[in-house]
Amino acid sequence: MSLAALAGVFAAAFLSATLLFGLSEAAVIAALQDPALPRGLVFFLATAGNVLGAVVNFVLGRFFLRFEGRRWFPVSEKGRARAEAIFQRYGQPVLLLSWVPVIGDPLTLAAGLLRMPWLPFLVYVTIGKAARYAVLVWVFG
Repeated sequence: MSLAALAGVFAAAFLSATLLFGLSEAAVIAALQDPALPRGLVFFLATAGNVLGAVVNFVLGRFFLRFEGRRWFPVSEKGRARAEAIFQRYGQPVLLLSWVPVIGDPLTLAAGLLRMPWLPFLVYVTIGKAARYAVLVWVFG
């Protein structure tokens, strides 16, 4: 079993939910091609990394909005405003879509901005992100 490959899956999943384009799907698919890597562990690490990245966005929204506009901040002002409008229109379950490229990261930031309670945030985000990686494992595993 390659610890480097597993660490790469976690890191790619984390980064794709936060600051950079992490290519988590590509990392998961590549890891699934190695028969020595347990499929369940690949799924768990990808989900955990991506959820942790969403938690970073939530914390940024809750406590560090004053840094919005800086190059490293994961969401643009326009993206934040759009995500807040979507979040307020559809409510907390919209976080089931937190895995969707372009809208997912702003949604998790908006959840922090709007002071969403921690536990429902974690439940919705985990379900959404786990579903994405479950599909990848099912299709490519």
